[in-house]
Amino acid sequence: MQSNLPVRSLLGCLLGFVLGISSCATKPKVDWNSRIGSYNYDQAVIDMGPPDRLTEISDGRKVGDWVTGTKSTPRFSFGVGSYGGSGGVGVGAGTGGDPIQKILRLTFDKHGNLVQWENTQR
Repeated sequence: MQSNLPVRSLLGCLLGFVLGISSCATKPKVDWNSRIGSYNYDQAVIDMGPPDRLTEISDGRKVGDWVTGTKSTPRFSFGVGSYGGSGGVGVGAGTGGDPIQKILRLTFDKHGNLVQWENTQR
């Protein structure tokens, strides 16, 4: 009689690896509302690096955009054709569309304190 120990060990290691990756990849959700007035631009740069786009407004405010992820728009196509006495129909779908960036936009007052935030995309 053969033992299933190597198979069970392999499955156990694989399951542990997958669970380990998924737990490491999960980032805690930030409560940005609680950070208004108590979080500043320098802390944002330390936490997330420099913004991907920074706009300085004439009244001294800074608006920083941090890219937090990307997603692709779905594509769908349909075609009909014929050649001679026969014809054909084709349908295709995919995710090859233009990428959309997910943006965290933080606005800081002239003293560098967070006054507004929003999640947006471009």
